[in-house]
Amino acid sequence: MILCHSFDFELIISLDNLLLAWREFSKGKRTKPDVLFFQSRLMDNLLDLHQELKTHTYRHGSYKHFRIADPKPRDIHKASVRDRLVHHAIYRVLYPYFDRKFIADSYSCRVNKGTHRAMDRFRDFAFKVSKNHTKTCWVLKCDIKKFFASIDHGTLKNILAKHISDQDTLWLLSNVIDSFSTEGKLGVGLPLGNLTSQLLVNIYMNEFDQYVKHTLKVKYYVRYADDFVILSPDRKYLKQLFITLVQFLHDRLKIVPHPTKCFIKTYSSGLDFLGWVHFPYTRVLRTSTKRRMLRSLSWYPRRETVNSYRGLLSHGNTRKIGRALEHLEGL
Repeated sequence: MILCHSFDFELIISLDNLLLAWREFSKGKRTKPDVLFFQSRLMDNLLDLHQELKTHTYRHGSYKHFRIADPKPRDIHKASVRDRLVHHAIYRVLYPYFDRKFIADSYSCRVNKGTHRAMDRFRDFAFKVSKNHTKTCWVLKCDIKKFFASIDHGTLKNILAKHISDQDTLWLLSNVIDSFSTEGKLGVGLPLGNLTSQLLVNIYMNEFDQYVKHTLKVKYYVRYADDFVILSPDRKYLKQLFITLVQFLHDRLKIVPHPTKCFIKTYSSGLDFLGWVHFPYTRVLRTSTKRRMLRSLSWYPRRETVNSYRGLLSHGNTRKIGRALEHLEGL
């Protein structure tokens, strides 16, 4: 049984929290026109926002839509400055509580986690399952079809209500959740551009994590956002487990695995996970990642970009791509 936490709504909407949220939100954005405009009457805007939240007259606004290639096309929905400020204010209070509820092997959008720690954990699990690379290690790799666009609002609100007893906080969260729906699907979907979306999808998938770890007792499991892997020496076990997992995702969370991106294969044959292809004694960058990197560096590469890629390359066997990087720097 989950004990509800009585979040202090007054803390979320307090002027102190709104001001701290503003400092976090505006960092690196102070030259943007919409941020400058909001800042020109900062205290008046914060007071107005505080009053609207306190009286429940606040209504989340609409979104500006644009597309990016990251590397595949993604739809981003950007909220107004005042709404993004509310997202930060919510996140500051809710994240510390929910982060303690998440399993250790959930790595997306969490402090002191990230892709590299997820990859290292995967490598450690593979080492154990394969008995120091002397036995066959099978890996079930899967991700969710249209993950953010498929989050069911009703299911998400029910999950939140299991953890949060304060009705004012639930009202505010519902306001944010219902501010967006996937095109043609009322009450479904979260926008990729919201800070709160990162936390909410982790809360959503935590239901799956808890089921996998504590109900099914799966030992070797790693999840990053909607990507997850399970390792075992038994292929038949993974095949049966996959059927069980698909049923849970469909019945409890109303989401489905991607039909072409779920498979079971041996670790030794190379496992594509989080942009790298993993082998027993090494990992190499995915070909599409290498091509994207070289393409972005081919036109006047900036020092920060080069250093960022150097950091990325340090996590695997990248001698060839490293030499190409050095060549580009010398041009």
